Amino acid sequence: MASPKITVIGLGYLGATHAAAMAELGFEVLGLDVVPEKMRKLEQGQAPMFEPGLEELLRAHVAGVEGSTGRLRFTDSWEEVGAFGDVHFLCVNTPQKHGEFAADMSYVDRAVDSLAPHLHQPALVVGKSTVPVGSAERLAARIAELAPAGDEAELAWNPEFLREGFAVKDTLHPDRIVVGVGGPRGEGLLREVYARPIAEGTPFLVTDFPTAELVKTSANSFLATKISFINAMAEVCEAAGGDVVKLAEAIGHDDRIGRKFLRAGIGFGGGCLPKDIRAFMARAGELGASEALSFLREVDSINMRRRAQMVELARDALGGALLGKRIAVLGATFKPDSDDVRDSPALNVAGQLHLQGAQVTVYDPKGMENARAVFPTLGYADSALDAARGADVVLHLTEWSEFKELDPAGLGDIVATRHILDGRNTLDPALWRKAGWTFRALGRPTL
Repeated sequence: MASPKITVIGLGYLGATHAAAMAELGFEVLGLDVVPEKMRKLEQGQAPMFEPGLEELLRAHVAGVEGSTGRLRFTDSWEEVGAFGDVHFLCVNTPQKHGEFAADMSYVDRAVDSLAPHLHQPALVVGKSTVPVGSAERLAARIAELAPAGDEAELAWNPEFLREGFAVKDTLHPDRIVVGVGGPRGEGLLREVYARPIAEGTPFLVTDFPTAELVKTSANSFLATKISFINAMAEVCEAAGGDVVKLAEAIGHDDRIGRKFLRAGIGFGGGCLPKDIRAFMARAGELGASEALSFLREVDSINMRRRAQMVELARDALGGALLGKRIAVLGATFKPDSDDVRDSPALNVAGQLHLQGAQVTVYDPKGMENARAVFPTLGYADSALDAARGADVVLHLTEWSEFKELDPAGLGDIVATRHILDGRNTLDPALWRKAGWTFRALGRPTL
């Protein structure tokens, strides 16, 4: 029996990575996106965003690129997608609604409405987007209503667990595969699609629709809670004179707690965690279970408070006044090994400082172009040294490895004042203090 043919609808972080990975696993893949500029880049084997290893994977498989397998092609035709695919992965965005906590499902709904009328043959539509629980059941009914194939056009839900910076690895070698299915056919097809990771020992968990939808939002809510917990402990450490880094190390040795996501700092951001926990709260309210997730409101509040506290730490370092002061900000992306500045704490802090009168210069290894698009009024430099030249204070806000390797003595020679604030608790205070720097970090002793 021939391998199933795969389509991927929506070619952002999730979709572009998934399409390239499916081609790497040996499948014929057809990708569709409604943004022509993104499609043009992909057709040349170029990633539309920075993600380690993705461009190499695209060049290995995109049709027309010299030396490629040709297994990955792109189209803007829904008719072609419907005729080509046996398995259709929905990877479109579900952003936060303007002025609301709820998720905006319009992109998913439009994708289903565009695809389903072209499903003339048996097909499996697989949702990977993060959606409010209950969406899959509604979308399954919509597909059955619109698809000429009727009951033979099925839906499954297969949440993604990609970490930006590790998306290729997480797709090819996932730590678990979760599928919410309506029957054995959907499960069988997805076992075929994921045969290689399953053979390598990746757990394959089969659930109903609601459970599959809840897995991603539950996981993100737990991680967000863990980050905000250690940041709350940092606030207590500040008040009590404790050291949150030592505290995190001590509690992290407990197997029940673990060390991951226990680094205090300016909090989480990005395109997933903030919007997902807010959408989860909104959906729980609609289901009449709002009290169950009321703690997430405090998780969100602690997280946002970290940004304001970093601004106040900078103000204190500058003697109480920001107006006219020169501030170097190292980092613009929400995390290293990414060019994503969506809801970035680093860029948010830089913007707040600028709005309060400081002269802010930002440097980031990969996120400069995206940062400029969001905050064109900030200053931007081509290197960490250029950003720090003449600075009254330096803020370390994204934990890129190149910032960890900066020479404190060399940097000290070009700043106006040797004052550094570590918003990520990854720099060595002793090293910086030895080079004559005043070193501050959230939740750590001042000496």
